[in-house]
Amino acid sequence: MSGFSKDELKRKRVGVLFGGLSSEREVSLRTGAAVSKALRGLGYDVVDIDVGKDLPARLAAEKVEVAFIALHGRYGEDGCVQGLLECMFIPYTGSGVMASSLGMDKVFAKQVFIAHGIPTPPYRAFRSGDEARAAVDSLPFGLPVVVKPSREGSSVGVFICKTRDEYLAAVEAASKLAGSILVEQYVKGREVQGGVLDNEALGVIEVVAAREFYDYQAKYQSGGTTQYLFPAPLPPDQYERVNQVCLAAHRALECSGGSRSDVILTPSGEVFLLEINTLPGMTESSLLPKIAAGRGIDFPGLCERLLQGATLKA
Repeated sequence: MSGFSKDELKRKRVGVLFGGLSSEREVSLRTGAAVSKALRGLGYDVVDIDVGKDLPARLAAEKVEVAFIALHGRYGEDGCVQGLLECMFIPYTGSGVMASSLGMDKVFAKQVFIAHGIPTPPYRAFRSGDEARAAVDSLPFGLPVVVKPSREGSSVGVFICKTRDEYLAAVEAASKLAGSILVEQYVKGREVQGGVLDNEALGVIEVVAAREFYDYQAKYQSGGTTQYLFPAPLPPDQYERVNQVCLAAHRALECSGGSRSDVILTPSGEVFLLEINTLPGMTESSLLPKIAAGRGIDFPGLCERLLQGATLKA
């Protein structure tokens, strides 16, 4: 099923799905509020749906014909809601079931990136905290390392570990969150992010965080101390290389709509893809809207572009 024209969409009931059941619920509430306001301002018939276990009944009761997914994290970004919408024959924004599931699981996404020749830091994956703790002295790369749960987003549960004790504490924290535990070689460099929209690289933004890295607090609680530089002040060849890597990641997972990828650029100019976000944040401080704005696409226009791409993917 193809996407819709603006005229077709104006005649349909659009459900903005937000909130949800994940650790990123608060961020999703902000995304949903911003998207809903933007679409209403453009004249769309919008109903807000705070996603819970009664979602199928809510979708039916509200007669939702098209879904704008403004969820983040588990049950919303990982293919679960996408699969439900496929079964209910409700076209939706963003990537399909497989791309969403792969993108949410950092371990499987890395395997796909490596198979496609996309540079990403060396890693080990562990099914439990006990396995990860037992490997503390036998990792194929030395400290520092990055420890993260494989199925959380917004940098929830991510730690840079410079000592053995920090590693063990991080593993303990990550083991309480979703998925297996990913231990990745720490690569020092500039934090840049690349956006993709409708299978086109939009550009690269540099994030200069006041904290050690662009973690959850820097993203949503920094009080304006994080700097965003667009276009990222990089040499043209490095800027293009980041664009290429982010577009390659989008295509490798067969993503749809918009995506945003986290990249490290080393002092020598090497590019390492850390992860891809198949449902990027859409708040006032989110990066995909900042990148799009730098390309002349305002926030309502970005929401409309994403809505026009709503389809069934199965």
